[in-house]
Amino acid sequence: MTLNVRRVVTGHDANGKAIVKIDEVCSNIREGRPGALSCNIWTTSTFPSSNSTEEDAGAAPAGTTLPGGTVFRMIEFKPGVAQRMHRTDSVDYLVVLRGEIDMQLDDEVEVHLNAGDVMVQRGTIHNWINRGTESCFVAVILVHADPAMAGGRTLEAIG
Repeated sequence: MTLNVRRVVTGHDANGKAIVKIDEVCSNIREGRPGALSCNIWTTSTFPSSNSTEEDAGAAPAGTTLPGGTVFRMIEFKPGVAQRMHRTDSVDYLVVLRGEIDMQLDDEVEVHLNAGDVMVQRGTIHNWINRGTESCFVAVILVHADPAMAGGRTLEAIG
């Protein structure tokens, strides 16, 4: 199975009536590293966010995080996904929707996650490893944050 996400976005017409503005299968799929496909569902670039914009914020360019904003993303990690140790300046809320995956920290400690498991990633160096035979599908909401601090030093985003 490949990343196939139906994206429904609501809004308002000129009279203020609630309407469906977007109802589509996500087409802005990108491969961030070999074996990891992602689709941005929606992004925001300010806080508080605006509910009055007309553009498709899912199509807005966004890296791993979006300074001052949020990124709602679906990710497919295929078996054997390429290694990528990284740290982001964000608080990441993750929900494993299907499959299983291992999250590895920089000291090589690993946590195994199954469908239904949730994780809060708080600016730590980590890597995703899929040792299984099926893809793992994860919903992720990344909220921009100040860099993590530990032992009186700033832990900068890397990778």
